[in-house]
Amino acid sequence: MKEVKLSLVFRDMWQSAGKYQPRVDQLVKVAPAIIRMGCFDRVETNGGGFEQVNLLYGENPNKSVREWTKPFHEAGIQTHMLDRALNGLRMSPCPKDLRKLFYKVKKAQGTDITRIFCGLNDPRNVIPSIGYAKEAGMIAQAALCITHSPIHTVEYYVDLAKQFIDAGADEICLKDMAGIGRPVTLGKIVAGIKAYKKDIVIQYHSHSGPGFCMASILEVAEAGCDYIDVGMSPLSWGTGHADVIAVQEMLKDAGFKVKDINMEAYMEVRTQIREMMDDFLGYYIPKLNHVNNSLLVKPGLPGGMMGSLMTDLEDNLKSLNKWKVKNGQPEMTTDQLLVKLFDEVAYVWPKVGYPCLVTPFSQYVKNLALMNVIQMEKGKERWSMIADNIWDMILGKSGQLPGPVAEELVNLAKEQGREFETNDPQSYYPDDLEDYKKKMEEKGWELGEDNEELFEYSMHPSQYEAYKSGKAKADFEADLAERKANIHPATSEDEQNMPKQITVNVNGQNYQVSIAYGAEAPAQTAENTATVPAGEGEDILAPLEGKFYRVKDSQEQPKQIGEEVKAGDVLGYIEAMKTYNAIRADFDGVLTAILVQSGESVEEDDPILKVARK
Repeated sequence: MKEVKLSLVFRDMWQSAGKYQPRVDQLVKVAPAIIRMGCFDRVETNGGGFEQVNLLYGENPNKSVREWTKPFHEAGIQTHMLDRALNGLRMSPCPKDLRKLFYKVKKAQGTDITRIFCGLNDPRNVIPSIGYAKEAGMIAQAALCITHSPIHTVEYYVDLAKQFIDAGADEICLKDMAGIGRPVTLGKIVAGIKAYKKDIVIQYHSHSGPGFCMASILEVAEAGCDYIDVGMSPLSWGTGHADVIAVQEMLKDAGFKVKDINMEAYMEVRTQIREMMDDFLGYYIPKLNHVNNSLLVKPGLPGGMMGSLMTDLEDNLKSLNKWKVKNGQPEMTTDQLLVKLFDEVAYVWPKVGYPCLVTPFSQYVKNLALMNVIQMEKGKERWSMIADNIWDMILGKSGQLPGPVAEELVNLAKEQGREFETNDPQSYYPDDLEDYKKKMEEKGWELGEDNEELFEYSMHPSQYEAYKSGKAKADFEADLAERKANIHPATSEDEQNMPKQITVNVNGQNYQVSIAYGAEAPAQTAENTATVPAGEGEDILAPLEGKFYRVKDSQEQPKQIGEEVKAGDVLGYIEAMKTYNAIRADFDGVLTAILVQSGESVEEDDPILKVARK
């Protein structure tokens, strides 16, 4: 009787449901009950997405990972994480020195297994990470990003697995991040890999949204899969994962040996998850994410992205409808925008070369589709707003696309003076750890145990600076207060007595934060007004809603007041939906004013800079 082991994807359960992850105190509290459930040989504790959002609400992810992995080690349960190969734990590519430090830090913090994936399935991105992980003493699990297209055949995936195994991968994961892998095809892929190397460990990861997952789990198990990723109530199904109870019962009935579930402990974990949602996490979990939806089969968007997508869509819809009202057009509903988005994703995907729709390429394709929809709703042309990192994907700077790029995009690239690249993607991203080390020394910041703070700053510079300054926590507290107020509306009499500002204390420093109720606009405070006096010249407007940044990484120098700019020069960025959209000068001139602080939220058409024509 073959044994199939279960892995609880606790990190991905939260990411697939909404925007945030639990705090470290909540994680440490729930760990003993997860262990007592007795059915898990592995638990996914951290990785891409998880650690970045800690910073967003003001918590140190290094402390979180160390404390969270410890009880599982003591219980003999392996911990695993998700990483993005060339991109490490972020959306954009990493230098080689940062990638090497990454695995050393994660091993020291207590993570046993790293699941390495590249949304392009480019071996040039994955194979170096296999080596770096093994050098650091981690188990290197190479992932096949599963999707369904004319290019992504059984032979394609089996050949890819062979390359990873020959390069030293300890394990293979079938990462069916959108749950659109067809069950029989997945079984054939597992069988093909096992035929090549009988004892290679294979783990299957799937999301439940489109509806294939239970059939897929049974097919891969029958073909020889060793581990199955599962979720649990109240964060199973919907945009999440199949529930552990259903999976365990199905596999037992099929004749597999599967560990029993301690149901008393299961109910305790379930209760604690509900308490975490009631505390604050539930305010960032849209109701639609609890529902399975076979409409997802067509666009193939991954479950891990749907959590944040539905939250982001609220802001996009609000901004678009504001424009529609101003221009005398009927407003759109969420469903109308969602259907248009899904249709546009299905249109865009083949034209940009069939990248697997997984981070960051799922966000790139989705963002490109959403920008197309919004621009076309406003009477503008498709492809009129493409962020630089999306261009990097199209041009090959992130790796080899599986399919050809459409001629219309090739021509657009030529018109804009952009060139297609064929070099190793790593060659475009020079080492910069020494730069970050110098910056930390200048700021008086500690490099951290095992250089973990250096790693965190280098991996997520803007988020880390916002965390260190206290701004991240202040912004989060204000947003949470607003969400709570809007979900529990007060009477008009109550509203008169409700605070318009709150003071958030972070590391001994007070921050004044505005709170808006309903459609009310937030009041201006010392923290959100311009710090630079307005000069002469023309307003440069935000092209979309998001956060304004003067630079996107340490390699750039921000434009300064009084500096001359040329038409086409980058003046700053709007970070929206995890991509940085460049703001470029339309004419030659002089930068005379910066009207918004770096990291501040802006709405579409807000004045953010002033440039005087020469």
